[in-house]
Amino acid sequence: MGFLSPDSGLMRGLSDLADAIWINMLMLVTGLPLVTIGAALSAGHYAARRSLQGRGHVTADFFHAFRVEFMQSTCIWLILGPIGCLLICGWLLVRVPLLLIPGFALGLLWAIVFEWVWSLQAGFENTVLRTMLNALVIGVVNWPRTAALVVMDLAYLLLLAVCWLRLPQGLFLLVVLGYGTLVMLHTPIQKPTLDRYRTGNSQS
Repeated sequence: MGFLSPDSGLMRGLSDLADAIWINMLMLVTGLPLVTIGAALSAGHYAARRSLQGRGHVTADFFHAFRVEFMQSTCIWLILGPIGCLLICGWLLVRVPLLLIPGFALGLLWAIVFEWVWSLQAGFENTVLRTMLNALVIGVVNWPRTAALVVMDLAYLLLLAVCWLRLPQGLFLLVVLGYGTLVMLHTPIQKPTLDRYRTGNSQS
């Protein structure tokens, strides 16, 4: 039967979903120490890109990228992570109207960098600050794609909140699918933009 063929859209979709779930599990395990979240995110983006290209093996690709990108990805996370925590604490605890606009602006810049920096780190060789600056510039120039990425992430966070408050039995499914599934969905959106910048010094 055609729809059960390995090359059919259904089977490719199921294979991509299985890879996304496995990438999510790998990201969860390697990100448990918290300080390694950046390396896990970079490795997840690298493994997702290779998976959608039909190249390599997800587990081997993930741990290859995790090892190679560990130092720079960790440095990026040690910058973005604390800033993100401060922004969240500010929004939840600080009720000063004058700080709303700068807080929103900083949060927007943070989100733009966050959405692109891990793909750039996983695909290009550059310094930490240059990678973050490139993520900001690419995210602003390609704002429709950035908006799509942010909306997807916010939708996932909203689903998590709704399940936590109203439908706790749905939490397990959301955790299993997790951010690894979002990474797989992000990759095709980012690919046309990143392909234009990809050079000989990118990872294969």
